[in-house]
Amino acid sequence: MSFTTARSRWSDVWLVTMARGVSSCGDFLAASALTLALQSAGAGGLAVSGLLMAATLPLVVLVPLTGRLADRVDSRTLLVVVGLAQAGICLALAHTGQPALVIVLVGLLATGLAVTQPVLAALVPAMVRPEDLPRASALQQSAGTLGALAGPALAGVLVGGFGVRLPLLIDAASYLALVGAGLLIRTRRGGGRRVAASPSGGGPASTGWRLRRDPLLLATVVGVAGVVGAVGAINVVEVFFIRETLHSTTTMYGLVTGAWTLGVLAGAWLFARLAGRLRRDGAMAGASLALLGGCCVAVLASAAVPSAALVVPIWLAGGICNGGENVFGNVLMARRVPEASRGRAFAVFVGAVQGASMVGYLAGGFLLELFAPRPLVAAAGIAGVVAVAVLAVPVARAARAERGGLTAAGSGAEPPDPEERAGAARTPGAGLATPAPGR
Repeated sequence: MSFTTARSRWSDVWLVTMARGVSSCGDFLAASALTLALQSAGAGGLAVSGLLMAATLPLVVLVPLTGRLADRVDSRTLLVVVGLAQAGICLALAHTGQPALVIVLVGLLATGLAVTQPVLAALVPAMVRPEDLPRASALQQSAGTLGALAGPALAGVLVGGFGVRLPLLIDAASYLALVGAGLLIRTRRGGGRRVAASPSGGGPASTGWRLRRDPLLLATVVGVAGVVGAVGAINVVEVFFIRETLHSTTTMYGLVTGAWTLGVLAGAWLFARLAGRLRRDGAMAGASLALLGGCCVAVLASAAVPSAALVVPIWLAGGICNGGENVFGNVLMARRVPEASRGRAFAVFVGAVQGASMVGYLAGGFLLELFAPRPLVAAAGIAGVVAVAVLAVPVARAARAERGGLTAAGSGAEPPDPEERAGAARTPGAGLATPAPGR
């Protein structure tokens, strides 16, 4: 698919990286602060799941709109306007004490995220050459992970010392990093712009891209979403497991949460080089699902620990798997989707995963009213492992079908042309072909 044909614009990549790091820190700082505030105020699992639902629902229901906005409207305009709006909303959130209004404002913040997330995701492949994409993707994962690592830890300290308002004000300021990035980044998409096709890409961008026309990508998206839905209850149960079952402080909660995100940072770089070496998309899709299985095993193992300190190394390993899966998913999506449709593709992917997360949030909220946190952590891990085993079947089937199709296409005197190969992946009946929250 289309990447830049000139030298990679690393200055733009670094601008996006720094903006994402700052804004991600503010985002996780605010989310952790609100979660801790609810738990400390005596709210139950339903209240926490309601907050998470408000932060997730817009990313699911607005997919048809936000994906097209990312592809058709100037990326600079979207980043600047939406970033300023989010900063204002967060300022209002910092001065709001009514739970119902807090939920509404969190939903509005998520609406902005539903727009900016596919914009940034689609911009990065347009900044670099194909061979540089794994490194650029690892940088983006690193920025989001460092922000996610610092955010919960800061929340544990700031909420204990200053309450909820200060973390929310810091989050409001962090949105200005997105505004600055939008103004300074030279690479732009949307608004009638087109990025030239790479010599190794798939030719002209197709405006008729549909996920269902790519069986391998479809199987991978369904697989990731299915696993996330199965294990997603852990996002609600986590704070009660750490704080109540393991009797830990808010600071320890932040440190335990940070262990996973530190693992994501390490995993992004550990697997970035492997992503560049995996030439077959089917192999990358299978590896991505296997790493998700590693995440689920880590969740299951954490259910047996007697203290929060022992969760740290287990979740560090789970985060490493998570980081690798994120890099594989980003590279796979950029490889297989035409440039003109990439914003919509990333929006569809995020919408599917977040929609599955909502299932986990609801299940976690209701189940916490009936069961203790520890058995729910174990159940989430088991459900995730089972989901990986079940969903590996369609992914493997699609990968085998693609290998067969490409072998047939290349059985002549010359190997198949890369453009012909990419085109086959988009044509029904032809050779088949295939995130922690962040801004």
